[in-house]
Amino acid sequence: MKTPVRVAYVVLVSLVAALAAVGIGAIVLTILGADVFQTYKVILTEPLKDLFGITEVLVRAVPLILVALGIAISFRAGILNIGAEGQIQMGVISATAVALVWPDLPKGILVPLVLLGGAAGGALWASIAGYLRAKLGVNEILSTVMLNYIAAQLYGFLLRGPMIDPAELQTGSGTPQSVRLPKSAWIDRIIPGTRLHWGIVLAVVLAILVYILMWHTTWGFKMRAAGASPKATRYGGINVESCLFSAMVLAGAFAGLAGAVEVTAVHRRAIEGISSGYGFSGIVVALFGGLHPGGIIPAALFFGVLLVGTDMTQRIMSIPANMVSVLQGAVILSIISAKMVINDPYAREKFARRFLHSKDKERGPGGEGIPEEHGAQNEETVNIEAKQ
Repeated sequence: MKTPVRVAYVVLVSLVAALAAVGIGAIVLTILGADVFQTYKVILTEPLKDLFGITEVLVRAVPLILVALGIAISFRAGILNIGAEGQIQMGVISATAVALVWPDLPKGILVPLVLLGGAAGGALWASIAGYLRAKLGVNEILSTVMLNYIAAQLYGFLLRGPMIDPAELQTGSGTPQSVRLPKSAWIDRIIPGTRLHWGIVLAVVLAILVYILMWHTTWGFKMRAAGASPKATRYGGINVESCLFSAMVLAGAFAGLAGAVEVTAVHRRAIEGISSGYGFSGIVVALFGGLHPGGIIPAALFFGVLLVGTDMTQRIMSIPANMVSVLQGAVILSIISAKMVINDPYAREKFARRFLHSKDKERGPGGEGIPEEHGAQNEETVNIEAKQ
């Protein structure tokens, strides 16, 4: 298939998939008795009307970008990381522990240590599933999902026990949260009066580095090769198991870093529900962005608009906030369906034949720039030569 035809095919399939996702959301809104047009208008426009909404979109985009970058690395390498939610929580715990152990360190030293601690916590948690897959052949989807449950229980235990704020015990409220982090561990805000922080710059820089790693280094090539064709990669002398393990560890490090950024830049203490479902939303963002850093950033911004817009819709139109989950599910279904159709060679060939046939009709039987009568004469000449 020629490049223009392939581009047209991909664009057409993507548009149909997007319309399908919108249609699914519209059906659900209709069942709820909501005004479909007005609801979509609020979701997509309200967050962009003022500075507060725009900055909140960027705040939501930061963890989505970080998680999605890790997901892209693991998926490209052929190992499916569904455990980012638990890895975020382990990153939050590790980052909080580092901040509370060394509260007197200067800001220039403590903040990088806290971020590295969060990344290490997520990487260590992901390495369990990576080792099970690489060495024992355990399905990583099952292991990462199960590790999510373990991480959630461990996270809750620590916030209600060893890491709980002593003030909560004194007052008797027992709110599961840690003590407030020292100011030397905080990531500063960019715009006073908003929650927008310098983590957005970190996320963009890391997206550039991931692109360089995966597309311009030998290590990145090996990981992508392992995901594209494990048998051919082994035949080429590349250790596929090592690539799988490394990709999973990197994915966990990015998820843990997302947790560290959230706790140091947004909440300033470990609290219950801090991950806000970013671990699962990051998978959608990664798929929506084509598992490429260049697509992940706009995809994260779009989903940031959805998250903030859904919260506003709940207040303005009394629409349940979990509508965003419906939209995410619709997007996942549309992405998977679109990828299946795009990768189907028979569907591509059928589209190419119809596309070229319609082009031939537009040009006439004589071909492009050739009068019809000359085209007919050429066709007769070919037939005579064939008979001879």
